[in-house]
Amino acid sequence: MEWLTVQELSTVTSGNEILHTVSFTLPRCRRLAIAGETGSGKSTLLKAIGGLVQPSSGAVYFEGEKVPGPLDKLIPGHPRIGYLSQQYELRNHYRVEEELAYTNTIGDAEAQRIYEICEVNHLLHRYTHQLSGGEKQRIATARVLIAQPQLLLLDEPFSNLDPLHKKIMQRVVEDISSSLNITVILVDHEPKDTLSWADEILVLKDGELLQKGSPQTLYYTPLDAYVAGLFGEFNILRGEWAQRWFGRNGPILLRPEHLEIGAPNEKDPQGILLRSRFFGSFTWVEVQVGQEKFTALPGNGLAREGDKVSLRLRKN
Repeated sequence: MEWLTVQELSTVTSGNEILHTVSFTLPRCRRLAIAGETGSGKSTLLKAIGGLVQPSSGAVYFEGEKVPGPLDKLIPGHPRIGYLSQQYELRNHYRVEEELAYTNTIGDAEAQRIYEICEVNHLLHRYTHQLSGGEKQRIATARVLIAQPQLLLLDEPFSNLDPLHKKIMQRVVEDISSSLNITVILVDHEPKDTLSWADEILVLKDGELLQKGSPQTLYYTPLDAYVAGLFGEFNILRGEWAQRWFGRNGPILLRPEHLEIGAPNEKDPQGILLRSRFFGSFTWVEVQVGQEKFTALPGNGLAREGDKVSLRLRKN
């Protein structure tokens, strides 16, 4: 049995099935992201893995032992699985060092290393009610880590953070998995943010496991439009040009970087350039081809809104 095994896990709340026979395994020291639209069951799955939600059927096995649910033990949770919620749950009117000391099970030197990774050293003498949301999130993360979990569950750790604190928290999460060799499972409401971090991504829809694979697999070969849309813009190619380019009628899902525009020609579909969209490090253009709209790269030629252009596959 793998280090972590989720076996046909289902949960029912108030008569509604939240998860439906979800199964997967996870080796140690891996980084797994869970993606899906709101209400797909992401947080429920995370809590069930940590023993905080009771499965209706199926089970979670951690290091070969079944993880008990809230109905199976007096105090829910697993001693070697850390769970970080979105609410921080810090006590008010305590100094940060007092809040951290409450759960510290390691020596000062190791605790200091965790404080450095979480970037909270300069906050230790502050009071918890004086902290910003981003600072509270990092303090809560440090509090979970000094309890020495082997598996860390992060439930939308970047939600409600401004861009600066989000960037800091992303750096902290990266350092946790790389420097502390802790297995991390992360739920993020912006799945695109997990592409550069995760070893694998698991996609849920309506409580069911839809697709699981590497970030490259889910980005470039998504199972369907739902999966594709979670990770950025995409085009749907059908009919004549799907047949010509790929030998089948489609639908074929293509990212904007798969397509580019050029001067009109007879071998590629013809369209009208609707507009250019500048994103700093790159530019996309929108092209109307018949009744369809496509997002593509601008290519090497100059074109203005309203110009006739061709749409073609990029060669590399």
